[in-house]
Amino acid sequence: MSQLIQDYTTLQATQRPDATAIVAGDESLTYRQLETRSNQLANLLREAGCRPGDRVCLFLDKSPAAIIAMHGVLKADAVYVPVDVTSPAPRLAAIVKSCRPAVILAEKAAGKLLKPVLAEANLDSSPRIGTLDAELDFQTDFDAAELEKASEELPESTNGPEDIAHILFTSGSTGTPKGVMLSHRNVCHFVDWGREYFGIGPDDRTSGHSPFHFDLSTFDIYGSLSAGAQLHLVPAMANLLPKNLAQFIRESELTQWFSVPSALNLMARSEVIRENDFPSLERLLWCGEVLPTPTLIHLMERLPHVEFTNLYGPTETTIASSYFTMEKVPADPRDPVPIGRACDGEELCILDSDLQPVPDGEKGDLYISGDGLSKGYWEDPEKTREVFLDREDQLVYRTGDIAYVGEDGMFYFVGRNDSQIKSRGYRIELGEIEAAFNSLEIIKECAVVGVPSSGFEGTAICCAYVPQNGDDVSPEALRKGASELLPRYMLPKQWQQYRKLPKTGNGKSNRREIRETFESRMTTENN
Repeated sequence: MSQLIQDYTTLQATQRPDATAIVAGDESLTYRQLETRSNQLANLLREAGCRPGDRVCLFLDKSPAAIIAMHGVLKADAVYVPVDVTSPAPRLAAIVKSCRPAVILAEKAAGKLLKPVLAEANLDSSPRIGTLDAELDFQTDFDAAELEKASEELPESTNGPEDIAHILFTSGSTGTPKGVMLSHRNVCHFVDWGREYFGIGPDDRTSGHSPFHFDLSTFDIYGSLSAGAQLHLVPAMANLLPKNLAQFIRESELTQWFSVPSALNLMARSEVIRENDFPSLERLLWCGEVLPTPTLIHLMERLPHVEFTNLYGPTETTIASSYFTMEKVPADPRDPVPIGRACDGEELCILDSDLQPVPDGEKGDLYISGDGLSKGYWEDPEKTREVFLDREDQLVYRTGDIAYVGEDGMFYFVGRNDSQIKSRGYRIELGEIEAAFNSLEIIKECAVVGVPSSGFEGTAICCAYVPQNGDDVSPEALRKGASELLPRYMLPKQWQQYRKLPKTGNGKSNRREIRETFESRMTTENN
C-alpha cells in the first residue's frame, strides 16, 4: 500500500527503470525518465519558492510532459490543478482566481491564454510562470533549459496521506466552477483497490482516454503506473472519428480500455468494431454516465473475450465508489445495468429526506461514505456543508442521484434528482425516457431534458437526438417507435435533430447547452 501518489512511480523506477511507462504517438518515457525529470521539476519548483500546500496550475495538454508536471508538483509537496486549456478565458480565470496558484506551468500552445486569464483573475500577487518544453510567448520565470540543470535527486517529502494531492474543478450548478479537493489517501485507496481487482500488471497496456482535468484520468495514470504497466495516451484527434478510436485500440494492442460511455456508444453505433475485434483487449471499463444497454449488448456480442465492468462514482468520492462486472450479455435492450456493489472501503446507502434508510426496491437518494470521500470543495465551506453531511457520527456525501437496491442486492442508478420532473401531473424520470430512445435502432445517441413551460404540462420534455446513419429522422418516426415503450405522457413535446450532440470537456452530453437551446426556441415560439 502506497502512502503518497508519487511513490508508485518511484518504486517502479527502482524495480524496472528501463520499462516503458508512457506512450504518446512517437514519444515515450521510461520509468527512469519519468522519475528523473519529475525530480528535477520538484527541485526547481522548490527553488522557485513553492511551499507545501501551494497550488500549481497546469496549462498543459494531455502529454507525457503533463504527467511529469503532476509528479514534480507532488514531489514538491504542492497541489496540482489541471485545467482544460480549451475552455474560454473567463472560466480559466475563475479557476486561477479561486486557487491562487504560486506557479503556473504552461506549454507553448497555452501561452496565448495566460495574458487574458491573469488579467481577468486580477490576483494580489502574480504566480511564477514556467514551461517544460519550448519557449512561451510570455515572460517566464524558468524554462526547459533550467529544468535540465536542476538536481535529479528525489527531494525529501513532508507531506502525509491526508494532504491534498490535486484539486479538480467541476461545473457548478450556478455556472461557477467548484474545486474538489482530493488527498493522497483518497487516490491511493481507489488505485490500490482497482489495480488488485482488475489484476493490472507490468504486461498491461492501458488507455489514457480522459482529459487530465477529469477524474477518470486519475485511474488511467496511477492505476497504470502503480502496476508498472504502459499508459497509452489517446490523442484528441482520435476522438473525432469512431473508426480512429477503434484503430487506436488495435494498433496500441491495449489490454484495458477505460472511458466515458459516449466514446463506446459512438464506436458501437458507427459499426467500427468487428467480430472478435481487439484480440489483446482483456478489460473494458466505463464510468461517468449510463451506457445504453443496446450498446453494451453490441459490444459484448462482438468482444466475447473481454470482461465488461460498469463503475459508478462522482468526483467528490474519488473516481468510483461501486462496480459491477457483467456475467452475461443482457437479454433485453431495456434491462438496466446495475452500478453494483460498493468498492472495498466504501459504503452506499439509499436514504429518504430524513436521512433514514428506505426499504430495498424503493427509490431514494443515494449517499456515499468511506475512504474515497474527498475533503470537500476548495475554500467553499458552505457548499461543502450542503452535501457532506453528518449522519450518526459518520460523514456521508449526498450525490444528488436517485437509486434503489434490486432483488439481486445490487444498486441501480435511476437518474439525477434534478432530472426528475413533474409533467402533466406525473412524476417522470428523464433517464427512463432516454433509455427507451437509446433502444431504438434509428438513434445513434440522444439526450432528454426538461424545460419549464407555460403550458399545462408544467415541464416540457425535450429530446435532442442524432440519427443512426446520418439520415434525417422525423419526430413522428421517433414518437411511433417510443410509443411502444413509453406511456403517452412520457413522450417528448420538443425535438431537435443534431449531427453531433454538444459535449462537455469530459465527453459527457452537455445537457445545460441542450436545455438552453430548447429554452431559447420555446421562448421565441411563445413570443
